[in-house]
Amino acid sequence: MKISQILTIFTLGIVGGIFADQILWPYFIERPLFYQYRLEQNPIYVTEKKEITIRENLALQNAVEKVEKVVVGVKTKTETGQILEGSGLIITSDGLIVTLAELVPKGSIFSFFVSEESVHFQILKRDSKENLALIKIDKTNLSTLSFANLEKIRLGERVFLVGIVFEKEGPQKIVNEGIIRTFSEDLIETSIFEENVLSGSPLFDIEGNILGLNETTKEGQVLTIPISKIREFTGL
Repeated sequence: MKISQILTIFTLGIVGGIFADQILWPYFIERPLFYQYRLEQNPIYVTEKKEITIRENLALQNAVEKVEKVVVGVKTKTETGQILEGSGLIITSDGLIVTLAELVPKGSIFSFFVSEESVHFQILKRDSKENLALIKIDKTNLSTLSFANLEKIRLGERVFLVGIVFEKEGPQKIVNEGIIRTFSEDLIETSIFEENVLSGSPLFDIEGNILGLNETTKEGQVLTIPISKIREFTGL
């Protein structure tokens, strides 16, 4: 076949394709018989924000289920008759617990609750300056969690706390979430506001790693003693 014939066939093919695409197909596709073959479809809107929110909420739910067994309830009656309520954190499977020193002042009567069960205990040491106390409870084979790497903390990172409150029916868990607003090696500031009954509650990242132990200001803002200070205090 001559080159001129090949070029002619090639040219006719291009022209035929353009004609079919631009004129013939649009004409037929508008006929009722061909409606089912229309390439146009109703627009599909993907709400990415909604999908991300669902995934994040599921991650939070899974993390809460992962961490709730390491949270301990603390209830104290001071020498003056004042009732203090808060939380603590299990840090070893053989029963070491860390909480705030302000929740276990000397000369008081204490109660510690693991999975709503009151347990025997011994207070090992307190550090009023760092506001930390170390307690050994008479219970073993306890759940524990990994400590977060504070070098990987980011501003705006999603975090949550789990604390114990004491209702008429007994100790109950409460969850609150927020983000990290500022942080340093001495303090983590969150966007969470809570009543002071959640003092001593642990703060976790979205994967369920321990970030620290919470204090609350008079205004209810949650500030966190970083896990690095807790490890230094406990020797872990």
